[in-house]
Parts: sequence; C-alpha cells; structure tokens
Amino acid sequence: MTGVWVAGFWGFVGGSALILGALVAYFVTLPQRLIASIMAIGSGVLISAVAFDLMDEAFRQGGFDSTELGFLGGAVVYTAANIIVSQRGARHRKRSGSNPDESQPSAQSNSGAAIAIGALLDGIPESVVIGASLLSGGGVSAVTVAAVFLSNVPEGLSSAAGMKAAGRGPGYTFGVWGGIAIASAISAMIGNVALAGSGPELIAAVTAVAAGAILAMLVDTMIPEATEATHDYSGLIAVIGFLAAFILSKLGG
Repeated sequence: MTGVWVAGFWGFVGGSALILGALVAYFVTLPQRLIASIMAIGSGVLISAVAFDLMDEAFRQGGFDSTELGFLGGAVVYTAANIIVSQRGARHRKRSGSNPDESQPSAQSNSGAAIAIGALLDGIPESVVIGASLLSGGGVSAVTVAAVFLSNVPEGLSSAAGMKAAGRGPGYTFGVWGGIAIASAISAMIGNVALAGSGPELIAAVTAVAAGAILAMLVDTMIPEATEATHDYSGLIAVIGFLAAFILSKLGG
C-alpha cells in the first residue's frame, strides 16, 4: 500500500469516530459525565500531540520562524472560521451533554450544515497532519490518530442527538458524518501528496498551522464541554490522557 493510501486510511479512521458517535446516539443513552470524561481524555491526548508530535517536529524541521508563524496563523484562521460557523448554529457541535436540547439549542434547518462545516473545520488540520506525518518514512503517529479519534466521538454523538431531536432522519445524519469521514481521508491524502518533495520549512509551517488550529479548537470547544459535566475531575482526567499519550509517543519514538 503506497503512502497516499495509507494516509487516506488513517485519515478515515480518525473521521470514522464521528460515525461511531452517531451510532451510539441513535441506539444508546450514555451518562453525560462519561461523555465529558471522554472529551477530557481526548483533550489531554491532543495537548500532548500538539506539544510533542507537532510543535517539536515543526521546530526540528523549520526552526523558530516557520514554526511560530505557522502556529499563530493556524490559530487565527481557525478562530475566524469558528466564529463564522458558531454564529450559524454550530457553536455547540462538541457539546458533551446527552440531552439533545442542550446539544443543539437551536435546531434550525440550517444548523445541520453549519455543524457539518464546523466538523470539517475541526478535522481538516488534524487529517492533513496525519498525511504529512508519513512523509518522513516512518509510520503514522499513533498519538495523533488516537487524539483525533477521541475528539471526534463526542462530537458525532452529541451532534447526532441534536439532529435527531430536530427531526432529521438517520439517512441525513449518517450521510453527513459519513461524508465528513471521507473528507477526512481525502484531506490526509492531499496532505501527503501536496507536501511530498516540499522543503522542510514548508512542511514545518504546515505542521505548525495544524498545531495552532488544534490548540485553538481545544480551548474554544473541547475543554469547556469537558469541564461542564466533570467539573473538579476534568483536570485530572485530562492529565491522565496527556500522560498516556506522552508515554505512547516516547515508546513509539
């Protein structure tokens, strides 16, 4: 299997968590604290991935200039795009609550599209990094894939519950998340192909852009939702996720 197909496979694995979450929302009612705990673990894992997998790699390849400019640029672009989709009904796309009314307070006809765009906004930087990580000749970063997967499960679960409450049928809901999973695979493949043969500074900048976007996403969406239900324990749960990812990254290295 060539690198581009490997990238597409792992990008789809990360995106498929949205489908898994949607399936759970349709057939199982999970306690809010359990979902929030998954979000907290995912937050810790993603923070570790940003710090040790992405920023370290970007600095190693491109130095301070490419890394800092890409990092800030990714955060700025994500924040601007996030404001736009949030104003159109996707503010709570990572809502950890199992109550559909809390998940999507405004179940309007256009909110589903905004949620889908928001999910793409969250997932594209992660998927591009998955594709780019294969260019070094090594295997895919298990920490990054695990972090992407864990961050997508609650999003698929809560958003699907909101769509269901808004009267959307399973065909619409699973079509949205299936399409985004495929888009995640394509994004990983594009990242792998577009950056093949690029200089280290460009790869470093792209990696740092993704890192900045992911960290901004964490603070804007995942961490607030994780702390809403777990309260005093959310920090500890996130630390456990961070430590597990840190150990995994060092053992894998």
